[in-house]
Amino acid sequence: MHLLPKELMPWVLVFAPLFSKPVWESALVLLVGAIVAPGKRTVSAILRVMGIQHDPHFQNYHRVLSRALWSSRQASRLLLQQLVQVRRWVPHRAIILVADSSFVALEFLDALRQLPTTVSVITRLRLDAALYEPAPERQPKQIGRPRKVGKRLPTLQSLLGNPETVWQTLILEGWYGGRTCELQVASATAVWYHTGLPAVPIRWVLVKGPTGKLEPQAFLSTDIHATAGQILLWFRQRWQVEVTFEELRAHLGVETQRQWSDLAILRTTPALFALFSVVVLWAHQLQSQVEFSLPQSAWYNKSLPTFVDALALVRQRLWQARLFPFSRSTTNMVKIPRALLDCWFSLLCYAA
Repeated sequence: MHLLPKELMPWVLVFAPLFSKPVWESALVLLVGAIVAPGKRTVSAILRVMGIQHDPHFQNYHRVLSRALWSSRQASRLLLQQLVQVRRWVPHRAIILVADSSFVALEFLDALRQLPTTVSVITRLRLDAALYEPAPERQPKQIGRPRKVGKRLPTLQSLLGNPETVWQTLILEGWYGGRTCELQVASATAVWYHTGLPAVPIRWVLVKGPTGKLEPQAFLSTDIHATAGQILLWFRQRWQVEVTFEELRAHLGVETQRQWSDLAILRTTPALFALFSVVVLWAHQLQSQVEFSLPQSAWYNKSLPTFVDALALVRQRLWQARLFPFSRSTTNMVKIPRALLDCWFSLLCYAA
C-alpha cells in the first residue's frame, strides 16, 4: 500500500527508530488514516477510511496505542535533537523559543542552556515555583559537594501581597486583542531548582493589572539579560494555544477518540497534538511545490489560509499518492481502484 509520497517521508522517518518494524508499519497506517478520516478519530474509523476494515489482524492497530513498546518521552527527546540541529545550522543567530507551560521542564531548559550557543526560552512560570539565590562562591579548601543554589527566595505568590514589592508600570502595545494595555510588572533574576534536577538561572516576570481585573501571571526567560517588556512581547507573539485546541477539536477529532486502556488514553491526545504539527509542516512544504488555491465563494473572499486549508492540501496529496500508481497525473481521466472508490462512497454516505 502506498501510504506516503516520498517528499513527505523525511518528516516522519526520524521517529522510526522508536518503533519495531511491525509497529512502525501499523503506526504509519494510523498516521495517514487520522489525517484523511473525517469525524471521529477512532482506530475503527481509521481502518475504514484506509480500506482495511476486513483485516483479521485489526487488533495490531489498536495495540500501537494500548500495548506496543514505545516512549513518547523518547519522541520528545528527538524533537530536542532537532532544535539542537537548528542551532548548528544558524550558530550566530539568536534563537528564542516561545512556548506555553508544557515546556516548563528544568531538564529541557538546562539542555538548551548548555549548548555552545544557547537557545533562549520564554514560557510561563508557576507562582509557587521554588526560586533561590545563586550559589555562593566556593571558599578555598572548603569541603563537601559544591552547592547548586543559595538561599531560598519567597515565592512569586507571596510577592503579590507583599507591600515591599516594587512594581513598575508598563504600557504594552499589541497585547492580546491588539490593544494597548497597562500592566503592573515586577521582575528579577533567580535560580529555579528542584531536588534531583538541574538548577537553571532565569529572569522571572510577575504581572498583574492595575485594577485587579487581570489575573496575576508569571513568566520566565532563560536569557537573564532580557527586559520585562521584551519577555512579555515575545511571549505574546507565540501561537495561541487556545486556537490550537479549537482547531484540534474541529478538524482532528480531539476528544472524539475512545480507548479502554490507560496507556492508550495517555498516548492518543498527545499524538493528535503532534499530528497538528505534522500537517502544518507538510502543508508548508507542499504549498511551495504544487499549485494550491484557497476555496472561494460568491459570499466570501478568503485571502489567507487557515488550518483547514493546510489539512485539505495534505489530504489531497495523500489521496493522490494512492491514485497515481494507477494513472498519470497529467491526464484528465484517472483510474480509481474499486476498493478505493467504495471507500469514498462509504465516507460520503455515512458522513455526519
